[in-house]
Amino acid sequence: MTTAPYAIHARPTRGRLHQEAESPTRSPWQRDRDRVIHSSGFRRLQYKTQVFINHEGDFFRTRLTHSLEVAQIARSMARNLAVDEDITEAIALAHDLGHTPFGHAGEDALSLAMESWGGFSHNTQALRQVTILERRYLQFDGLNLTWETLEGLAKHNGPVDNPDGWLRDYDAAHPLDLHTFASVEAQLAALADDIAYHGHDLDDGVKSGLLALDDLTSVPIVGTALKEARSLARHLPPRSNPAYGAGETGEPPAEGSVAIPALEQRLRHETVRRVINVLATDVLTQTKRNLLKLDPHSADDVRHADRPMVAFSPKIADANAAIREFLFAKLYRHWKVNRMTHKAKHVVAELFSTLGSSPGLLPDGWRDQALAATDEPARRRVVADYLASMTDRFAMEEHRRLTDLSVPG
Repeated sequence: MTTAPYAIHARPTRGRLHQEAESPTRSPWQRDRDRVIHSSGFRRLQYKTQVFINHEGDFFRTRLTHSLEVAQIARSMARNLAVDEDITEAIALAHDLGHTPFGHAGEDALSLAMESWGGFSHNTQALRQVTILERRYLQFDGLNLTWETLEGLAKHNGPVDNPDGWLRDYDAAHPLDLHTFASVEAQLAALADDIAYHGHDLDDGVKSGLLALDDLTSVPIVGTALKEARSLARHLPPRSNPAYGAGETGEPPAEGSVAIPALEQRLRHETVRRVINVLATDVLTQTKRNLLKLDPHSADDVRHADRPMVAFSPKIADANAAIREFLFAKLYRHWKVNRMTHKAKHVVAELFSTLGSSPGLLPDGWRDQALAATDEPARRRVVADYLASMTDRFAMEEHRRLTDLSVPG
């Protein structure tokens, strides 16, 4: 396949911070993707919350399965636009490496706790993870990813006009051109993130029993997709309709949720599949219009455009916003989710308070870093790094170890 002129090309590349010999068998972006997949931060995503805390059920998405879904959607769109699939996948797989335990609840708590010490955001933390916190190589800290992948992580949501203290300092030492847009590949990863989490949060919301299929009927795009799915089910002869197959049952219920009948289960999947297809197809159509108008001849032309190239059409952007509003109102702020969010924030805040005021309680390695810090902000940053690295399960266990006298330290 011929690569588009506005794609990122391996030659020339702006290289890596620490010089390494090129691989004879893989492109720089393939190496970046592989390093992300083999990183400890990526493995820990398996036990980090998407919406539902990890122990609430094995069928719900985690940060790991979310990242895999984002990568699949992003890579498919990259292929359609003739840009580099591998760097698109690398950015998509790495975009959530900085997430705390307990999803956005944990991030909100840690951000509030770090307000006086330089702040916290999962986007900046992802960059810290791949440049500092991974300790796998003898020659350097971090994964030593290419400039283009680091740029994509830093700017996949757009130019960074007011970087926090750490990102500002990093950019001064290793400039990422924060004032410009990122590449088409990074922009695709950002929109794929939107598409994936709207699709799978609708799926998990119905699976959990917090949403019903009938709740979706008035939601733009989703209601239409559900109507089409129900129409398809009605017009399939019973004998050839697997939803009515003899002996078939629905998914087993997750803890605290309800059993899903076979037909409803299939309707849910069919609806979500159609929603994702509508959103992804619209992104491709609108992006091609934008690229045709700009007529970029290089990735730098995309970076210096006056707006992002990868986008929804105005109509679908409004519909996508309506899906987000529905999910916030009916799922993310559901009283059962609110209860778990409240507990999660309490755990993270109490861990930060305890370990921040008594860094000697940190485990080996982390304790040495905290005690060697030259000032309080640096010490608190070590604590934030430690907390952000935790899985849901480990955070709960650590909280018990520090607060429950019956649990060994």
